[in-house]
Amino acid sequence: MKPYQRFHTIKDDFRAPFARDRDRVIHSGSFRKLEYKTQVFLNQEGDFFRTRLTHSIEVSQIARSIASQLGLEESLAEAIALSHDLGHTPFGHVGGDTLDRCLKEAGSKNGFDHNYQSFRVVTLLEKRYKQFDGLNLTFATLEGILKHSYPYKKSFLSDEIDEQFDLSSHPSFEAMIVDRADEIAYLSHDIDDGVNSGLISFDTLKKNRLISEIIEKVHDEGIDEEEDEMFRYRFSSHLINHLVYSLLAYTKSQVSTEEGQGTRLAFTERIPIGFDAALETEIKQLKKLLYHELYQHKQIVRKMYAGKQAIIGLFGALVEEPKMLPTYYFKQFDKRNKQRVIADYMASMSDRYAMTLFNEIYGR
Repeated sequence: MKPYQRFHTIKDDFRAPFARDRDRVIHSGSFRKLEYKTQVFLNQEGDFFRTRLTHSIEVSQIARSIASQLGLEESLAEAIALSHDLGHTPFGHVGGDTLDRCLKEAGSKNGFDHNYQSFRVVTLLEKRYKQFDGLNLTFATLEGILKHSYPYKKSFLSDEIDEQFDLSSHPSFEAMIVDRADEIAYLSHDIDDGVNSGLISFDTLKKNRLISEIIEKVHDEGIDEEEDEMFRYRFSSHLINHLVYSLLAYTKSQVSTEEGQGTRLAFTERIPIGFDAALETEIKQLKKLLYHELYQHKQIVRKMYAGKQAIIGLFGALVEEPKMLPTYYFKQFDKRNKQRVIADYMASMSDRYAMTLFNEIYGR
């Protein structure tokens, strides 16, 4: 039996395997910590803004709805969606990029990748069984987490993983659905959070054709921008609906899902779950607009710079004085690469814990 195919079962368990996967993820410590990990806005900015936890729930809802309409396994899509961000560091992508650089400067060949870290969380870092590490998830769920986004092959993935998960093939339709549901969710809620924060306006967003069309749909309901909260809510609803229905229309025209769950495709560079060419172009243009006008806004850059310095400071301090590590991690120094153990600990931190520890160590 392969290392990732334990399939430990509970007698008389009424749950289906993928539903059991979902439940194990929800009850994991790593999932709970997502509540205090940054999506775009730091958690301290306010209770309204999305976190990694609320983002994961939104992705799960969208993925499950799409899977249902395509006759696929909803619980598999849900389990993958709820797991896909478990490996994120505090302070969002800036935190992950900074930790990656710290590791490489310390001599690590592999650096840090949050998608692979999610896989490591559920197969190695979570400890729920005496006999083995990990959450003991099914192969399909693990494959969906590992192959969250194309291309699947990465230089740091071992030949053993390639052999077991065949990185030259697409994952299940459910896994590919989660990748696009992730995109739909963050486009919608980043706009909502950005407008609510005052860092971007609908006047700026109207430069994008897709956004302009969605705004017109809200206007057709007799709602204008002066009705701030209602307008944002109806805008998000229309944007998600438009993208979901467009994805369903395109996907149904590209592939047959009659075989149901677990359907696989021969490997090509074409991803069959997505949007038509015109809409793909509009989405790319929207991402570019959000990058320049929202993600690079000076207020967000300032907060992320503070997070970046916290990651650099914590990594350096823990390398210099590893006895500051919790006992569980310190005991692993004899078994594993020391820098990787430190990175695992730091990736598990919430934003507020990382900043608190940084301020405690450096007296700020």
